[in-house]
Amino acid sequence: MARAKVLSRDEIKRVMRMADCTSNGLRDRVALALSIQAGMRIGEICKLTIGDVRGIDGRSVEVIHLTKHQTKGNRSRRVFLSDELRKLLNTYLAQIEQLDDSKAFIRSTRTGGHFSNVSLSSRLKAIYESAGIQTSSHAGRRTFATRLNAAGIGMATIQQALGHANLATTALYCSVSDEQLVNAVNGI
Repeated sequence: MARAKVLSRDEIKRVMRMADCTSNGLRDRVALALSIQAGMRIGEICKLTIGDVRGIDGRSVEVIHLTKHQTKGNRSRRVFLSDELRKLLNTYLAQIEQLDDSKAFIRSTRTGGHFSNVSLSSRLKAIYESAGIQTSSHAGRRTFATRLNAAGIGMATIQQALGHANLATTALYCSVSDEQLVNAVNGI
């Protein structure tokens, strides 16, 4: 099976613009951002509740604490959120009706509840395709890992950020660019 594409900065901008054009633009943009900017799995995004994302002050938390029932591998993990992502989450929280902590954070318009993994994966893939990018919904997670690697973040840190049990799995997520290779051989 082919690996998901690593998105360039321009492709990320294009995908986010396409998400804004959907009937649920902000919701779709948030789902994509959780994948691309926080490295969350589709299943983790689907299982998020408002209480996982909203702090006591009503604003986005800095760290999402996922239980073992929300993750792959039956292990709890923490997802650290950038300031930029938290701003987007706060905008989304301000527009959600019924801010009940037990309700789905990313809600299906059809059911009002949690998306299934397949439904959300199909939704994100359709947004990628509308942006002219042929890839799977997993592209966000690969992009997140590759961007951390390109920024010089150590593989063990990336492993923790992705919630992987094995470092070898993390290494498969990180693509190396020609620019990184040039910098490596020039001692930069």
